[in-house]
Amino acid sequence: MSKKFLAGVIVKATEMPTIQASGLASDIIEAIKSEIVETGRYTIPDFGAFIVRKTAKRTALNPRTGEKIAVKAGATVRFKASPALKAAALAGMRKTKRKASKA
Repeated sequence: MSKKFLAGVIVKATEMPTIQASGLASDIIEAIKSEIVETGRYTIPDFGAFIVRKTAKRTALNPRTGEKIAVKAGATVRFKASPALKAAALAGMRKTKRKASKA
């Protein structure tokens, strides 16, 4: 999903000019970012949750040279899909398989 996609959905739903819809999409993304920074979590009902997880200090291999490199501890954002999203995705996958088997 991109900002352009979100702006397109906003334009279709509200008949708002594209420039304003793009600005609104940017504002929505910034609001989600700030909520994740403040609380470490952002949930969209019937869609899923973005959760900040800590990553441990570790050693990794440089694929080009094969040498070991120390990687600092940090954080990453993970997405956990809601049960409703999982059910919808499974139904869509089954529908796609049925269409493919008929063709």
